[in-house]
Amino acid sequence: MSGLEWVVEAFGCSSQSLRDTAVLEDLFKHIIREMKLRPVGETQWHQFPVREGLPDFVFSRSRTSRVHTFPDHGSLCLNLFCCVPRAEWDFETVLRQLFDAHSVSVRRLQRPYESKMKQVASD
Repeated sequence: MSGLEWVVEAFGCSSQSLRDTAVLEDLFKHIIREMKLRPVGETQWHQFPVREGLPDFVFSRSRTSRVHTFPDHGSLCLNLFCCVPRAEWDFETVLRQLFDAHSVSVRRLQRPYESKMKQVASD
């Protein structure tokens, strides 16, 4: 058994949308609803002082989901971890729609719960 982690990067985004909490909340409402996630708490947002090189927003929901926005660079970095298998989700289409992203990169990583050494030993 293993978990899945998505590492998503969007570039060429509208800096205005990256600063808009309502747009960011809409993104996570889509993800939660369409991936059938079960949040364990309220969304927590933190806005950093505007400074080049630092994220404008960080979102965290029990350490399994985070988004960092970089309005000055027109980019967004998203991490999502699910401890049980989930169907693929169309991050690219949604990020293009909500943030006017010009390019989106999605990496899907398997996160095994057991080391390969232990698996070999039990075979």
